[in-house]
Amino acid sequence: MLYFSRWKTILIWLVVALGVIYALPNALPRSVLDKFPDFLPTKQVTLGLDLQGGSYLLLQVDEADLVQKRVQTLSDATRSALREARIGYSAISANDQTVTVRLRDPAQTEAAQEALSDLTDPVSSGLLSGGQIREVSIASPQAGVLALSLTPEGIAYRTTSAVEQSIEVVRRRVDELGTTEPVIQREGNNRIIVQVPGLGDPDRLKNLLNQTAQLTFRMVDQSASAQSVADGQARAPAGTELLYSTDQPPVPYLVQRQVMVSGENLVDAQPGFDQQTNEPVVNIRFDNRGATQFARVTQSNVGRPFAMVLDDKVLSAPNIREPILGGQAQISGNFTVQSANDLAVLLRAGALPANLDILEERTVGPGLGADSIAAGEMAGVIGAAFVVIFMIAAYGFLGIVANIALMVNVVLLFALLTVIGATLTLPGIAGIVLTVGMAVDSNVLIYERIREERRNGRSVVQSIDIGFQKALGTILDANITTLIAAGILFWLGTGPVRGFAVTLALGILTTIFTAYTLTRWLMAFWVKRRRPKELPKGYIRLVPESTFIKFMLFRLKAFYLSIALVVASVVALPLVGLNFGIDFTGGSVIEVQAKNGEADIGGIRETMNQVGIADAQVQSFGSPAEALIRIGNAPGEADTAQQQTIEAAQAALEADYDIRRTEVVGPTVSGELAWAAVLGVLASLVGILVYIWIRFEWQFAIGAIVATINDVFLTMGFLVLMQIEFNLATVAAILTIVGYSLNDTVVIYDRVRENLRKYKTMKLGDLLDLSDNEMLSRTLTTSLTTLLALVALYIFGGEVIQNFVAPMIFGVAIGTFSSIFVAAPVLYFFNLRPSDFEADKKQGEAIEASGANRA
Repeated sequence: MLYFSRWKTILIWLVVALGVIYALPNALPRSVLDKFPDFLPTKQVTLGLDLQGGSYLLLQVDEADLVQKRVQTLSDATRSALREARIGYSAISANDQTVTVRLRDPAQTEAAQEALSDLTDPVSSGLLSGGQIREVSIASPQAGVLALSLTPEGIAYRTTSAVEQSIEVVRRRVDELGTTEPVIQREGNNRIIVQVPGLGDPDRLKNLLNQTAQLTFRMVDQSASAQSVADGQARAPAGTELLYSTDQPPVPYLVQRQVMVSGENLVDAQPGFDQQTNEPVVNIRFDNRGATQFARVTQSNVGRPFAMVLDDKVLSAPNIREPILGGQAQISGNFTVQSANDLAVLLRAGALPANLDILEERTVGPGLGADSIAAGEMAGVIGAAFVVIFMIAAYGFLGIVANIALMVNVVLLFALLTVIGATLTLPGIAGIVLTVGMAVDSNVLIYERIREERRNGRSVVQSIDIGFQKALGTILDANITTLIAAGILFWLGTGPVRGFAVTLALGILTTIFTAYTLTRWLMAFWVKRRRPKELPKGYIRLVPESTFIKFMLFRLKAFYLSIALVVASVVALPLVGLNFGIDFTGGSVIEVQAKNGEADIGGIRETMNQVGIADAQVQSFGSPAEALIRIGNAPGEADTAQQQTIEAAQAALEADYDIRRTEVVGPTVSGELAWAAVLGVLASLVGILVYIWIRFEWQFAIGAIVATINDVFLTMGFLVLMQIEFNLATVAAILTIVGYSLNDTVVIYDRVRENLRKYKTMKLGDLLDLSDNEMLSRTLTTSLTTLLALVALYIFGGEVIQNFVAPMIFGVAIGTFSSIFVAAPVLYFFNLRPSDFEADKKQGEAIEASGANRA
């Protein structure tokens, strides 16, 4: 185990060197990286929105709007097809997903079906699916009546196509803002994630994405008075609809439904100024087809008003003074310079096929992002310093070796994050700090095993060699359980929670490499050079070398105490309740900072009342200048209504306060997040316990279940008692507690399994006591190092992350308790492997008896 061939040595240090090369750009400013030669990597870890500011939006294609437009198109196509076939009809009506046609002559039913057959032709569903679908079905419920209905597969096809088209349109619109490295990707069947780092004006982004930007040119109908129709004194003529202008107050127009020229034929749109009035306008240019259509329409309608309609709003309706033959036109309509520029952006990017509803919004100001980075860096440095000092104090020279491996571990972790393009978020920093604390665990396992072998009389070299051999299986078992939790967290999590899962998972992989490979090489190098006669000693020791604590004597008291606390937690959950965050309840959170002086909590509450937000909760947050505003969703409130509420609140506060952070979660998303959280916890438990069952025995799995349930419920009780906000980050903390507690439990179980084979005649209670005592030093040392890192994060990481760290601190403490006083005693209650154990016991007694007789 201590021999390394030359190629292995080269490979180990090559990995370390590559890690340093790829991680180094993260420690250098961009001005220095720009001077690097091309063959050196210059990529840095992508910072999340919570660290550099920006906006996150979760958009959903409005399927109802999409179906409505498709039905309207089908209705128009039906009318045109029957007219071309000269088939008379008395009425064509659209309802839900069906267009109903009533023919004047029922005898023409078959002819009408033949005329409309082209509308039911199958369409290709794409190269990947390789098939065809039928979008429209036609039926004749009675003579003279035809019903054309959209099929479910047709609607699904249109929705998929709309999402794909919307992604491209959204990407073009966001690119026009000049932002760097936006993330635009599909989620699920009908949703789009948009992340724009460093965006200083999130409202402008929302305005750009909220509009479908469907530009049409249509004739204004002058056969009836638009005002009379608006007042309800007359009906709109057939083939027309009542639309309003963007003026204040809006002006009604009767506009023909027939589109004369579509915005699909636009090739360019640029903001400009009218040469006569000097007002902002948008200059547009058509392609050849559009220019021909525009010229033909303007030639035949000179003197008539021509409406320019954007998303069912009339921008302007000027009279056609003369034919426009050049394919260029000008759009005016009370624009500002900014609105003219934004309209040009929308038209250049193209129209969305359907409305996009904002289901979730998270915006962080650049100032808050900078504060988060500073707090995270300070917490990381201080936490690492605590761990480094403690390891040297506990293990002396061996602690220095562990710290070198720890430093390389962090370097490799940053290198992997950089190479795979992962996004580092605030919970991700927590994952790094937690990795620093937990990474020591593998070295502690090895060192304690080496010390144990030395106490048993082996030489230093033999102790080191055997210590590494016996620790490997325990290290793998302990870390795989946490890796399973991280994997399920990534699968079911979203946003920052996924960032935490990625960081934790990569940290586990780098920990296994550095602890077992790099540490072993450093120890082998030290042994080869120094030829030590004794192991280095530390300056402090938490636990004496040999302890004989009778843990099993306290098992009933410990169980009664745990059961009482668990029952209290279960009772408190419905009676007091968790302090659910908006991730699960829906609603909005606005973090503000006073521009001058301290935040006026009462004044903010009064301002919210004035704009019609009566149920807003306002509280101090962080410094005296900061405040946090929570706005809940009204019962039955739609996802889009919350956007209007948050915009009203921001507008009322922006004069006196800087908006540092905004989070909006609609009721649709909040319900899904709640289910995802429950499934995440359950799935992680099932995955971990199946692994334990396979690796050990069913009694071990049940013991792990009992200990884990104990930890989860006690942590929930702690959250109820402290009324810490329960959100997605808290779920990540609970899953981390689950992984950490099981890590600790598996280490003890591994020693129990080893001792079962080693001491075949020992009573089960004594064997469990022995196992607990043998692992006590490792358990307390690992817990202390992890707590040192977490406490530093809690104190110096800022208030935003404290709700995330507090339950983890409690969970580490309670997980240590349950591993010793709950997990191992459960094996006693279930009489671990009674038949095999008794057989081994009798065999051992027989061997001992025969040995005594020979003596």
